[in-house]
Amino acid sequence: MSWTDERVELLKKLWADGLSASQIANQLGGVSRNAVIGKVHRLKLSSRGRASQKPARPKKPSAPRQPSVRSAAPRASMSTVIASQSMPRTSSAGATALKADYAIDEVAEPVYQPAAEVVVPMSRRLSLLELSERTCKWPIGDPLHDDFHFCGNDSGEGTPYCKGHAQIAYQQNTDRKRSR
Repeated sequence: MSWTDERVELLKKLWADGLSASQIANQLGGVSRNAVIGKVHRLKLSSRGRASQKPARPKKPSAPRQPSVRSAAPRASMSTVIASQSMPRTSSAGATALKADYAIDEVAEPVYQPAAEVVVPMSRRLSLLELSERTCKWPIGDPLHDDFHFCGNDSGEGTPYCKGHAQIAYQQNTDRKRSR
């Protein structure tokens, strides 16, 4: 249904009387609540405050507060508080403001040693460009140094590593449980 002059005048009257957009749409018939809201907006009719709006309270003058680390941080949920207890604390001085301050624990890291029966043949020392589908892609050395290379020995079908490196890479479940 289109907006005729009579319907627009009725809309203005009902809007001024304080009816909601849904009530106006029901009285007009053939239009939706959103159509009424859109027409009110296009007509630039005065917006009304919410019906349940409380009277505004006068603001109290606030005393100057001392800045604190706690007030600057956003409020945390309980899960964040629990997680932050195990997180490292950060210092807040100068350029190192976000540097984490880790406490060093005297816990020895487990040393993983390959099984004694694993024999890895001498590598062919291939570069990344020399690798193919049938060569071992086990990295040897530091990638940032010139002597970095890949094993390059023949790999089995469906595996990226030669037999020796596959035994190191793919441990059986019993071996992994024992090393923990």
